[in-house]
Amino acid sequence: MENRHTKYIFVTGGVTSSLGKGIVSASLGLLLKARGFKVTIQKLDPYINIDPGTLNPYEHGECYVTQDGAETDLDLGHYERFLDAPTSRNNNVTTGKIYQTVIEKERKGDFLGKTVQVIPHITNEIKRRIKILAKEDYDIIITEIGGTVGDIESLPYIESVRQLLWELGDDNAMVIHLTLLPYLSASGELKTKPSQHSVRQLMESGVQADVLVCRTEHKIPKDQRAKLAQFCNVPPENVIECMDADTIYQVPLDLYAQKFDEVVLKALKLTTENKPQLDHWKSFLTKYKNPKKSVEIALVGKYVSLQDSYKSITEAFIHAGAELETEVKIRWVYSGELTSENIAETLKGVDGILIAPGFGDRGIDGKILAAKFGRENKIPTLGICLGMQIMTIEFARNVLGWEKANSMEFDTATPEPVISLMADQKNVVDKGGTMRLGSWSCELKEGSKLREIYGSEKIAERHRHRYEFNSDFLEEFEAKGLKASGYNPDTKLVETIELEGHPFCIGVQYHPEYKSTVETPHPLFIAFVEACSK
Repeated sequence: MENRHTKYIFVTGGVTSSLGKGIVSASLGLLLKARGFKVTIQKLDPYINIDPGTLNPYEHGECYVTQDGAETDLDLGHYERFLDAPTSRNNNVTTGKIYQTVIEKERKGDFLGKTVQVIPHITNEIKRRIKILAKEDYDIIITEIGGTVGDIESLPYIESVRQLLWELGDDNAMVIHLTLLPYLSASGELKTKPSQHSVRQLMESGVQADVLVCRTEHKIPKDQRAKLAQFCNVPPENVIECMDADTIYQVPLDLYAQKFDEVVLKALKLTTENKPQLDHWKSFLTKYKNPKKSVEIALVGKYVSLQDSYKSITEAFIHAGAELETEVKIRWVYSGELTSENIAETLKGVDGILIAPGFGDRGIDGKILAAKFGRENKIPTLGICLGMQIMTIEFARNVLGWEKANSMEFDTATPEPVISLMADQKNVVDKGGTMRLGSWSCELKEGSKLREIYGSEKIAERHRHRYEFNSDFLEEFEAKGLKASGYNPDTKLVETIELEGHPFCIGVQYHPEYKSTVETPHPLFIAFVEACSK
C-alpha cells in the first residue's frame, strides 16, 4: 500500500509539444528537494513502444539508461542531473508497458472472464504504476505526462489523473499545466487564447489545473496575467511566467523568484518555512556563466544533426566545465563525412576529441580516422562505448598492422575480430531490453590513469552494449602500448583501455555521462576537459 503521506503533482502540457515539461518538473523537484523534501520524478510516455531502446535517436533523441538497467526517456537524465539522485525503471512508464501488463494478466485469466477495457483496466494499471513509487517513502512524487492535452494517446493518462485527484483528495494531489503564450510580431502582443483553449480541453476531461506555467519569449503584462487567471480558473499568483533562458540551469532560479515552489506547497498544505538551500546551484551557475578559459572539443558521431542524441554527454561537459571554470565548446562532426583528405582541416585547432557511442556501421570509417588523428597528434581523446571499440579497431589496423581487424558487429567474417559479441548475447533474438544494461562493477589497475582519475580501485558505471573487447588479442595490444586498465571482477570483461605515452587517450565501454550531475560532475569528464585545456 502506498504511503498515505505521499503527495502527488501531475504535470501536463498544452498547445504544443517540446515546451519543456521535463525541465519544469526537474526544476520544481530541485526546489522542493532544496527545502528538505524527499522527491522523485516520473515520466509517463504515450507511445506504444515498450521503451525507447529500439527507437532511432533521430526519432527520440538519447536513450537514457538507469542504474537498474532500464532504457528510458531522456527526461530522466534531466531529473537525475537536477536532483542528484538516481531514478529506476519505475520512473518511466510507457503505453506499451501498460498494455503489455494488462494483456498478460488477461491471458492468465486474472480478470476472471470480464471484458477488458480502457476503463477500468488500463486506467487502473496506470494508477498502479503512478503510485508504485510511494513504496519508497517519498514525500512528493512529480509525474510528467508526455504529449499534449487533446492527443488521443494521452486520454487514458488524463482520465487516470482525474480518478486519482478524486481518490487522493484535494490536499494530496494537484495539477500543473504547462502552456505556450505565442507572440505575434504583427500585433506586438502575447496571445492567451491558445492557453485558454488548452485549459478548457483539460477541464472537458474532468481535470482542473491548479497552476499555469506559461512558456513565453516576453514578459507577461499584468492585464494578461489577470486574464489568464480569470479564464483558466486559477489565482493570479498561480500564473507562473517561464521565459526562455540562456541555459536550462537558470530555470529553477527564475521559477523560485516567482515563488513557484511556495505556490505548489500551499496547494498541497505543506510547510513553506524551510527556505531552499540553493547556494551550490548558484555557485555552479556563476562559474558556468563566467569561465576563465575555454576549450573546443570535437564530438565525432553519426547522429550530430539531432544534438539531443548526445544530451547526457553535452550536459556532462557543462558540469565539468563549470567545475573547472572552463567554457567547453563542442564542434559537431558528422563521422559519415570524414575522409583522409578532409580530416586534418575538419579537426584543425580542436583541443580534444570525443568518439561518441552509437550502433550500426554507418560512419564507422570516419570515427576510425578521428581516433587515428587523435592518437597520432597526441590530442586528448576519449572513446565512450562504441568509441572505445573504434579506438581498439584503429589501433589494431594501424599499429598492429591487422588491416582487416574489425568488430563482429560490422563484419562477422573478419580474421581479427578484436571486438566480439558477448557470450551471453549469442542466442539473443529480441532487440528490446536485451543488451548488457545498467550498473556493473569495474576494478581499475593500480598505476593506471583511470585509477588516478577516480581515486578508487572499484567503481560502478552504467552500460548499454552487446559487443566487447576480445581478450584473445589482449597480449598483442598490450605489447604495443594499448593497455587494459579496468576489468569487470566477475566476467573479466575489459571495461577500459589506455594508451601509454599519450597525454590522454582513454576508452571506456561504459557510459560515464549518465552519472554526471550538477552537484557531482563526473571525474572522467573533469579529467578530460582538464587535459584538453593543457
